[in-house]
Amino acid sequence: MNKSDLVNEVAKVVGTKKAAQAAVDCVIDTVKGALKKGSVTLVGFGTFKVDKRKARTGRNPKTGAEIKIKAKKVPKFVPGKALRDAVK
Repeated sequence: MNKSDLVNEVAKVVGTKKAAQAAVDCVIDTVKGALKKGSVTLVGFGTFKVDKRKARTGRNPKTGAEIKIKAKKVPKFVPGKALRDAVK
């Protein structure tokens, strides 16, 4: 399922595709904004977190030369128990 499929499914509930698009965009933007401040927990679905990766050395696959990879923050999703059980 991609974003447009999700919008179509939400449109079946809210009535119009325009309202569904606005709702999906609002949820995504809210989660993005909240991740800048901390984490987002949706009970029964899961938790979105920000994980910190340390700086490390890697290799350029083409030349084999060592390169330095900077530390960075990356989003991480941990599914909740209800979601894990629904997928079994």
